[in-house]
Amino acid sequence: MKDKKIAVVMGGPSAEREVSLNTGRAILAALKEKGYHAVGIDLDPRKLVEQLEQEQIEVVFNAIHGLYGEDGLLQGTLEMLGIPYTGSGVLASAMAMDKTVSKRLFMSAGIPTPRSRLYTKQDVDLAVLTKEIQEVFGTPVVVKAAAQGSSIGVIIVEDAADIVVAVTEAFKYSGHIVVEEFIKGKELTVSILGSEQPKALPIIEIVPQSGRYDYTSKYTKGATEYIVPARLEAKVAEHIQHIALDAYKLLGCRGIGRVDVMLSDDNQPYVLEINTIPGMTATSLVPKAAAAVGIGFAELCEQILQMVTD
Repeated sequence: MKDKKIAVVMGGPSAEREVSLNTGRAILAALKEKGYHAVGIDLDPRKLVEQLEQEQIEVVFNAIHGLYGEDGLLQGTLEMLGIPYTGSGVLASAMAMDKTVSKRLFMSAGIPTPRSRLYTKQDVDLAVLTKEIQEVFGTPVVVKAAAQGSSIGVIIVEDAADIVVAVTEAFKYSGHIVVEEFIKGKELTVSILGSEQPKALPIIEIVPQSGRYDYTSKYTKGATEYIVPARLEAKVAEHIQHIALDAYKLLGCRGIGRVDVMLSDDNQPYVLEINTIPGMTATSLVPKAAAAVGIGFAELCEQILQMVTD
């Protein structure tokens, strides 16, 4: 790999642009530290092919969160250009990004996931939907945009009077939404590294000071406590890692991923979603999990890059 020119593609026009830029800059610095010939490219979807050709790029390290980078579009373009890239492929990326699809797959495969219903914007009558949500789920209840990350478009509704506002807000980010039962318990995440034989890294327990792991809690230093490894009995931790690996393999993910899990108060794990381009910033979770087993940030970036040839 050190004889190839590598582009760390970051930024882009999605709602997660700033997070992606932070991720990309950190990865770029790490690759340079390791001696790779790497450059940064701020994604312009209309000029991507030109950007790659001008820089004579041979490999892409994908650092785009959300639209274009995490939904299979960048991957499809690179496949057509014959340029290898890090992380999951077209189909796995698209399925993981769209929670309406991944939810159905989890349920069909018997992977535990919170009870939910899926709604399409053009088919929704807000009055009918509000009544249905109250009858089926009660409150609190979780309303999510189907195709966003970084907790964008995710609202935990405490009061039934706020359901319409939450649904309207979620539909701003996606034409489809997921309404999901609220699981009271521990918020956990399982980072997974590998392709052919993926390995689960130590589980991280997430304890936000605000009580809600939202966008602010994720990206504000000091706003959340991260406990690595999570405070779990060994058998419970092993079970959660096994379920996370099953979900990762089910979608055909590769390279790197992060499976978000809720553990109920009676120790029942529920898979929420899979992030195929997890954050790699100072407050990101995958680097924390890797550090717990002695993998430094630069080494982690190198390992992800080397998996391109797997």
